[in-house]
Amino acid sequence: MTTPLVDIVLPCLNEEGALPWVLSHLPEGYRAIVVDNGSTDRSAEIAEAAGALVIHEPRRGFGSAAHAGLLAATAPIVTFCDSDASMDPRDLEPLVALVTSGAADLALGRRRPTTRGAWPIHARFANLALAWLMRRATGVPLHDLGPMRAANREALLALDLIDRRSGYPLEMVLKASRAGWTIVEKATPYSPRIGRSKVTGTIRGTVVAITDMSRLLRTNNR
Repeated sequence: MTTPLVDIVLPCLNEEGALPWVLSHLPEGYRAIVVDNGSTDRSAEIAEAAGALVIHEPRRGFGSAAHAGLLAATAPIVTFCDSDASMDPRDLEPLVALVTSGAADLALGRRRPTTRGAWPIHARFANLALAWLMRRATGVPLHDLGPMRAANREALLALDLIDRRSGYPLEMVLKASRAGWTIVEKATPYSPRIGRSKVTGTIRGTVVAITDMSRLLRTNNR
């Protein structure tokens, strides 16, 4: 594929068990950009063998990996999705349709767990609290930070996102709101991930994410 219609940024850290499934579910015309964030398994090799563009980002942090993928993208629409098989890349298509139709500048997937174990209870409560703070900060009726999202590439670059840790997705929403973007949520199935989570699957990871995002919200309110 020389000119992808949509690029999918897939931040990746030791996801060799999930990547084959994820990369076999790409919508037609979509290109996967797998950003290896220091994996010690065969994630990068598996992604390359599947035809994905592989970017190596040695600086650890979700924001570092996500932004490296954004900088490597060339398609007019850039999407983001977790690489742990908790979300089906084909569910990006309704989000992209919102952007291409002009109904949204930023389309977010609101996670709807498919089973009780898909979303750990501590992570779900943390998301509820952060979503409430996000609604208060932006005035946008959002319910989820939305790891699955879609937007125009050039517009995303113009936001000048600087967070390189767990606050990256929230910074995107805050700056998009400040810029007057139309932000829309759409329900997206959320399944149990393959492998061990680095963030929401652990209490420590959840605390780090809350700390990063709370800092951004305090800065936004000044």
